Amino acid sequence: MVPAHGAPFLVVDTHKLTLTVVARHDHVLERFDNIAIGSGGAARLHLRGDDVTPRGNFHVAWIDRHSRFGEFFGLDYPTPRAALLAWREGLIGGPGLRAIVRAFQRGRMPPQDTALGGDIGIHGLGGDSPAVQRRVNWTDGCIALTNGQLRRLARWVHVGTLVMIR
Repeated sequence: MVPAHGAPFLVVDTHKLTLTVVARHDHVLERFDNIAIGSGGAARLHLRGDDVTPRGNFHVAWIDRHSRFGEFFGLDYPTPRAALLAWREGLIGGPGLRAIVRAFQRGRMPPQDTALGGDIGIHGLGGDSPAVQRRVNWTDGCIALTNGQLRRLARWVHVGTLVMIR
């Protein structure tokens, strides 16, 4: 389960609403409870506008330190695996599938404008009240932590960090 280079990775449990930072030999470095996911729940695929958090293995592809949500750790969604599944289900065409696969082969961000959407990541609340986290899953498909949790998480997150959403 640990990446080959032994760097910490993140495990998001969409049922228990936890985000866990895991190190070598499955050693838990920190666990964040009461996270929020998409208001549409979690599923194998996120489609543009469905507010679903996609399940799967992703990597932090970019970090926006000036997001309206505090920091934003952007994920490399949609992945080739998600694109192939969507293509098989008739949700995207061959050109969309090829564009996503080609982006990964070239080490670039996949297109964010297909039917699979994009801009999925991990972020804080920004100026919103922490009470929202205790009441409802409220994101458009992202994973949200309180601002304090996000600041503690940030020390382990870098471009390339593995994020496993289950």
